[in-house]
Amino acid sequence: MNAAITLPIDEAQALAERLLKRQGFAEPHAQAIARTVVAGQRDECFSHGLYRLLGCVHTLKAGKVSPSAQPDLHDQSPAIVRVDAGGAFSQLAYELGRPVLVEKARSQGIAGLAINHCVHFSALWIEIEALTQAGLVAFACTPSHAWVAPAGGTSPLLGTNPMAFGWPRGDDTPPYLFDFATSAIARGDIELARREGRAVPEEWGIDGEGNPTSDPATILDEGAMQPFGGHKGSALATMVELLAGPLIGDLTSHESMAFDDGAGGLPYHGEIILAFDPKRWLGDGYQASMQRAEGLFERMAAQGARLPSQRRYQARKRSLANGLRVAKPLYDELLALANGNA
Repeated sequence: MNAAITLPIDEAQALAERLLKRQGFAEPHAQAIARTVVAGQRDECFSHGLYRLLGCVHTLKAGKVSPSAQPDLHDQSPAIVRVDAGGAFSQLAYELGRPVLVEKARSQGIAGLAINHCVHFSALWIEIEALTQAGLVAFACTPSHAWVAPAGGTSPLLGTNPMAFGWPRGDDTPPYLFDFATSAIARGDIELARREGRAVPEEWGIDGEGNPTSDPATILDEGAMQPFGGHKGSALATMVELLAGPLIGDLTSHESMAFDDGAGGLPYHGEIILAFDPKRWLGDGYQASMQRAEGLFERMAAQGARLPSQRRYQARKRSLANGLRVAKPLYDELLALANGNA
């Protein structure tokens, strides 16, 4: 990171809320969005931290997100809940739907939450971690804009299409949790490289003619991102398109890009979240099976393997003790927006 400042977490939350309200977001949306980006910054996921506020403001100014829509919950079936975000960011819709999802999962053993008509920018681990804290196993995925070429293709069609999975491990142990894009890298990392004037690995993207390139601007403006793992990542990205698009009656990444129509806003589509209650699945065998899972994690660690999210939890401890690190140029930009000077 470039020259950085340190912000206490409560000051970062206050700055983000002030910025969002100054730019036109209703207070409930400002608070929920701020909590999300501060969590990303706290865990040193900088591409999904305070930097994302710039995209939120741009999307509002482009007329591609509602700053005040109230989410509308539909209790569709014993195991399915839908929340229509009404064209707003996804955070409030998720916060409304999550308690119902938890209740349904505990009742039925498995349940699904569909968030429709939302603009989504955040890391999925934030949503999944909240479900593991309720003792649930969870999976989530969402499309994005058409930024990624399918394996063997030469032009954008698929999204970065992240997916996340979480497994609870008890009150004193962070969950087993992974969250990754099905693209070779999150788009935000390429955007940050362009801002900082850095080259990127050639396997991250291609130019307009399908050739590998290390220039982030070429990838973002003329070419396409690449899926991770070739045809395997491409297949997983397609699965995400189907699960969080047609299955829940929402847009694919290609359709989201068409809706944007060159405005440069954040993706508009849907999200699907599945929750499993291991106590309902296992009954009297719950404790023994959860302990077997711990044995798997212990054997992984004994080989020197790093469990997903370990670095993030270590970063969280640093941030809680010392405050959030924020690149000085980004902080100055955010402060100008919060003061109405940009």
